[in-house]
Amino acid sequence: MEHSELMTHKNGRQRKIAGTTVLSENIRGMDRGETSSSEPEVEEEAEGLGLIKVLSSEDRRQRRVRPGIRDELGNVLLLLFLYVLQGIPLGLAGSIPLILQSKSISYKDQAFFSFVFWPFSLKLLWAPLVDALYFSRFGRRKSWLVPTQYLLGLFMLYLSGTVNSLMQSEGGPKVVTLTAVFFMLAFLAATQDIAVDGWALTMLSRENVGYASTCNSVGQTAGYFLGNVLFLALESADFCNKYLRVEPKDTGIVTLSEFLFFWGIVFLVSTTLVAIMKRENNDGKGKQKVQEETQGVMETYKLLFSIIKMPTVFTFCSLLLTAKIGFSAADAVTGLKLVEAGVPKEQLALLAVPMVPLQILLPVIISKYTAGPRPLDVFYKAFPFRLLIGLGYALLVWWTPSVKHEGGFPVYYYAIVLFSYALHQVALYSMYVACMAFHAKVSDPLIGGTYMTLLNTVTNLGGNWPSTLALWMVDPLTSKECQGATGQSCGSPEEAGLCVKEGGACLTTLDGYYVESVVCAVIGLVWWVWLGKKMRRLQEQKPAAWRCRASR
Repeated sequence: MEHSELMTHKNGRQRKIAGTTVLSENIRGMDRGETSSSEPEVEEEAEGLGLIKVLSSEDRRQRRVRPGIRDELGNVLLLLFLYVLQGIPLGLAGSIPLILQSKSISYKDQAFFSFVFWPFSLKLLWAPLVDALYFSRFGRRKSWLVPTQYLLGLFMLYLSGTVNSLMQSEGGPKVVTLTAVFFMLAFLAATQDIAVDGWALTMLSRENVGYASTCNSVGQTAGYFLGNVLFLALESADFCNKYLRVEPKDTGIVTLSEFLFFWGIVFLVSTTLVAIMKRENNDGKGKQKVQEETQGVMETYKLLFSIIKMPTVFTFCSLLLTAKIGFSAADAVTGLKLVEAGVPKEQLALLAVPMVPLQILLPVIISKYTAGPRPLDVFYKAFPFRLLIGLGYALLVWWTPSVKHEGGFPVYYYAIVLFSYALHQVALYSMYVACMAFHAKVSDPLIGGTYMTLLNTVTNLGGNWPSTLALWMVDPLTSKECQGATGQSCGSPEEAGLCVKEGGACLTTLDGYYVESVVCAVIGLVWWVWLGKKMRRLQEQKPAAWRCRASR
């Protein structure tokens, strides 16, 4: 799910859209609200009476053996733990931009680092391979889960020994290296997510498979909280001295290096235990099954291409890829600007905690209005309010320096920030839930999982690329002048350095963030007036217009 970066930098917690990793036939059924049995199907050649006997016997057996949640508590806890592990690197990746911002790196560097958050939106590209290729003796899901988690642990251990030099080098943080390493962490976490999502369907019985989504949501949220909010709080010397210590110190309770080392060890130890002690359910998959699913990989890619070529789907995807341009400055830059204005990054992170109950309730409430035949009407109505909230964010950033005093910021300031964030969440969730409802409405039921996965992937990409572009354009749109040194300018880092050497100082005359905020609002308004109505008209298309011929 998309989210605002007012509190933490992006998809950081890139929240998962339901069904983004589900590509096998079992998972396709789950996307349509079904669950699939791991038991072999009864062959069509069976005679009618024999078939009735087989089914009756099967029904009696299921009535006798109906495992409750207590019988599978161990599996549920394992799934929960695996999703918590998945959230750790995502939370850490979300905290890095806030740390880098406190070191005054350029927004172009922030834009480059934002590519770290793309893998979860692109995992559709390799999900069919993860779903189909495996070592049957070791286990279909463990074949990917174990090596990816080992690599995650090793990368964290590597980072624990090098992150201080990467963050505190003489020429400034080494953003390229940090981006490369954290991109790999995000890529591995996305791959682990694919494997865990698939394993959940066979790890839990049909009666309890619904707990998989709960484990997903709770586990990833908890992991992200540990890797982002808790880490930023414990890493901050000011927070620890104010709330957790009797005698103040210059550093926090934990450092980034220590945090990475601890979780690296946790990944390695827990993965070893899972590899040795946990067996996958025996589905009776043989070599022939592997070959069939390998062929299914190519079929999946062909099917995705067939879906995209459909006129209605192509139009809808084009609209999804451009709909969030108007929100990009508010979502991607606001949090960083608040840190630049002096708001403690750990305080911003902690303000996200009170939003959790609201984020749980909003989908439940909004779904009552999106359950009808025209869910995109809610999307359309929430759109201009979200644009206005984006302009409100710009006013908040402009007002922030005047509120700051020696002791920090007053309580009423944080209350206003929290209130503005809550309003943003209402608009954001209204659009998100409406979009998901429309995806479910139009997806071809014969290929529901693949169809939903494609639309959700496009939705995520529609939020990623505008955010990266918005970060990239802040510096070029910013105007600065050199004061105190005649004949000098601040048009580039080199010129700014010469200004300082001559005894001057570069002062911002026009912040590119405010320019972006206005431009994005105008673009968003044009999109709403012109293309928003076109999106609404897609609801009037007949169901046949959304059916893929390849699925028939």
